[in-house]
Amino acid sequence: MKTEDIQIEIEELAMQLADMLGAALHFAGVKDKNMARAVEIYLDEFEKIHTKECGYELCYEDIVKIIDGMKNSHPSLFT
Repeated sequence: MKTEDIQIEIEELAMQLADMLGAALHFAGVKDKNMARAVEIYLDEFEKIHTKECGYELCYEDIVKIIDGMKNSHPSLFT
């Protein structure tokens, strides 16, 4: 596989992950008007966890914890 093909595949996977995050936040109750801000906050929270433990990979329980934490710290995103 060529480097260019690999780069395109990585970009496509990144877009799919972004869509999946949006879907998870939607089903958690984030309103469409707040989605961009919610994604920013989610990524900030992810970065905090990821930075604490080098190489740490999140499992679904961790993702749920981040979203639950967002509900507590940013309830206006969910209304």
